[in-house]
Amino acid sequence: MKIGFEVLGEDGATRARRGRLHTLHGTVETPVFMPVGTQATVKGVTPAQLHELGVEILLSNTYHLYLRPGPEVVHALGGLHKMMGWDRAILTDSGGFQVFSLRDLSKIDEHGVTFASHLDGSRHLLTPEKSIAIQETLGSDVIMAFDHCPPGQAPVPEVRAAMERTARWARRCIDARTNDRYQLFGIVQGGIDLDLRRASLADLTALPFDGYALGGLSVGESRAATWSTIAAVTPTMPVDKARYLMGVGTPEDLLVSVAHGVDMFDCVLPTRNARNGRLLTADGDLNIRNLKHRTDDRPIDAACACYTCRNFSRGYLRHLSKANEILFATLASLHNLHYLLDLMRGARAALDAGTFASYRAEHLLRRGVDPDDPTRQASSTPPRAAEV
Repeated sequence: MKIGFEVLGEDGATRARRGRLHTLHGTVETPVFMPVGTQATVKGVTPAQLHELGVEILLSNTYHLYLRPGPEVVHALGGLHKMMGWDRAILTDSGGFQVFSLRDLSKIDEHGVTFASHLDGSRHLLTPEKSIAIQETLGSDVIMAFDHCPPGQAPVPEVRAAMERTARWARRCIDARTNDRYQLFGIVQGGIDLDLRRASLADLTALPFDGYALGGLSVGESRAATWSTIAAVTPTMPVDKARYLMGVGTPEDLLVSVAHGVDMFDCVLPTRNARNGRLLTADGDLNIRNLKHRTDDRPIDAACACYTCRNFSRGYLRHLSKANEILFATLASLHNLHYLLDLMRGARAALDAGTFASYRAEHLLRRGVDPDDPTRQASSTPPRAAEV
C-alpha cells in the first residue's frame, strides 16, 4: 500500500481541498476530524462504535502513553493498534504540548525538557530523539515532530525563541527517524505573529517532512486571532503535503479552516463537552442538564441519524446525566462525535459536488455565525437548539 498524501481537487470559490491520506492502516478521506484517544482509548466509546461512526483515523498521545503504561509495555502487547483493538490509522502527538503545559513542573534547555510526572512527581527528560523513538515503538501511522509550544499570551521574544528552537529540534527529529513505515509531520510555530509563522514555515519546508501542522493555536489567543493566522498561513503551506490544524474542533473552527485549505483536525471538545452535558446540534449547542429537558421526549436533534438520537429522548439523557450514569458519557459522546464526523462527510461531499461555499455558509448561518465574518453573529440569527 502506498503511503503519502494526494490532493484530489480544490474548491473554486474557496481554498478548500479534497484529499486522501494513505497509511499502512488504510486510506483517510480528507478533510477529516480525528477523535482523540489520549491514553489509547476514546473516552466512553469502544473501537467497534468508532468503526460504526466511520472513523478512519484517531489520535493518541506520546506523553501520556510514555508515562503509563510505557512504550515497552505497548510494544510487548503488539503495538498500539493491537493493544487497543484498532485496525485503522493512528496519529500520535509528540508530547510537546503536554510537557510545556506543565510550565511549573518543567525545565527546558537545548537538549530537551526535564519535567515532573503529573502522576507521581517522578522526573523525566523528553528530547526530540526520545519522542521519535517512543512514537516508533508505539507503531503510529503518523508521528509528530517534538516542538516548543509557548502560551498564547507569551511575549514576542519568547514566541520567537520557541519558534527557533522548534526548527532546531525539527532537524533532530528528521535525523532520529529510523524507518519510513510512518509519516512524519513538522509543526509550524510562531504564535499569532505572521512574520514568525512564515519564518517557521520556511525553516520546516526546507526539511523532508511528509506533512505540516499548525501548532500553538487555541492556547489563549482570541478566536479572531486564531482564524486570521490560519487564513494567512495555511494557503502558503506546501500544496502536495497534508495540512493539519492541531487541537481545534468547534464546528465553526472546522468550517472556517477547511475553507482556508486545512485537511486534518483533532480536538477533545466533542467527548469532553459531551461528558459535561453540552451537545452539538446544527442549530447551536444544547445543555442537556437544563430543567426544561426533564420531560422532553424529542431526540437531541431530529435530523441526526446517530444511535443516540435514533433511540433516546432528551428527558432520558438528562436523567442519566443528573444521575451520573456511565451510559450518559457514551451516548453523549457518540452523538457529538457523529455530529463532527458527519459535518466533515458533508464537507467532502460538497467539495466533490462543487458546492462547498454554500454548504459552509448554510451551516455557519444555522449556528448563528456570519459567513462573511465568522467572528460575528449573523444579523438574522435562527433560534438555537439551546434556547428552544
